[in-house]
Amino acid sequence: MNLYLGNFHYSVTEEEIRQLFEKYAELESVNIILDKKSGKSKGFAFVELKDDAVALRAIEELNGKVIRGRTLKLSQAQ
Repeated sequence: MNLYLGNFHYSVTEEEIRQLFEKYAELESVNIILDKKSGKSKGFAFVELKDDAVALRAIEELNGKVIRGRTLKLSQAQ
């Protein structure tokens, strides 16, 4: 299942995102969206987990969690 992860701090790395999800399952992929001009993070990413049930549990538990002073938004990608 593909998930949208938004509103995270711009300095968050792919490794930090992987660590955030390691409680649930290893991520298939992480795609941090970067600004074309600056090359810096825009504060959102798309992540993919194989197991839909695990992905839904991650959404329940991580959506609204505060990381580095920012409230994460996690949902199924549209």
